[in-house]
Amino acid sequence: MATVLITAEAREQFESLPERIKERMKVVFERLAKWPQVSGAKPLRGELAGQYRVRTGDYRVQFTVKAEGEPVIYIVTVVKVGHRDGFYE
Repeated sequence: MATVLITAEAREQFESLPERIKERMKVVFERLAKWPQVSGAKPLRGELAGQYRVRTGDYRVQFTVKAEGEPVIYIVTVVKVGHRDGFYE
């Protein structure tokens, strides 16, 4: 299991989404709490190496994962939420 944190910037982006997309994003956040058993998470490359993304339709959630302690506790930090158009710029 993991602790999911959302940055202030990602929270603002989330709040600006349509209600039906917010509901889908909440499901994604619940899935992230089950890290590392998250299906569909893909590591990013290039300048975004070390981060991951999960998609839901045309929307994306970009996040980082940090492992701490023994037993390992994962900290998943959501850094960006939005539509796929221009998402990685």
